Amino acid sequence: MSRDTIDDRITLDPAVLEAVQALAGGPQRRLLGIVGAPAAGKSTLALALARALGERASSVPMDGFHLSQHQLDILGRADRKGAPDTFDADGYRALLGRIRAAAERNEIVYAPGFYREIEEPIAASLAVAPETPLVITEGNYLLLDDAPWPDVAAQLDAVWYLDVDTPLREEWLVARHMRFGRGEAEARAWMVATDRPNAERIVASAHRADRVLRWDGTRIEFAAP
Repeated sequence: MSRDTIDDRITLDPAVLEAVQALAGGPQRRLLGIVGAPAAGKSTLALALARALGERASSVPMDGFHLSQHQLDILGRADRKGAPDTFDADGYRALLGRIRAAAERNEIVYAPGFYREIEEPIAASLAVAPETPLVITEGNYLLLDDAPWPDVAAQLDAVWYLDVDTPLREEWLVARHMRFGRGEAEARAWMVATDRPNAERIVASAHRADRVLRWDGTRIEFAAP
């Protein structure tokens, strides 16, 4: 395949398509993790890869394991929503284990999704069929070395880090916050106080990735080794 333009935002380099096709071509189910800082385009990439593979891939995001707003309020963490301790990481790890085992058991696995329109996860809103050879999962913290995140990474066959220039990514992030209800001043303040510290931790973990991809807003390709 020479080129596959997925939508008006993203073109996948042929080498990226070949690599994901190889992951989906083995005799056993594999799990690919996509990691990157907030608004790097992880969801866009995961869905683009899944769409390119058709029935051979499913996308299951880590965002389905956001703690609910109710729980964040109880824990006093609502002002840090998106930080590592605002996710049910152990639940996410357990789901990835179920997904890996379910293919051999011929079982469907139902997974939670996250919906920005309501800023809440919804249980069992995604389904992974037993015959699907590749499951793509994406999230911010797949490569952190703080427990329990290494146990999450241990469930994955490969982790790819998606890198975007910080000024571009932060503009995308502010635009996303505004699209879902924040004013510009509030969006920028949240980005600086909450998203930027999280991004710094994620960027510091990038060296643990198996491959690094670069996105300039148009084309995604593997970075030079």
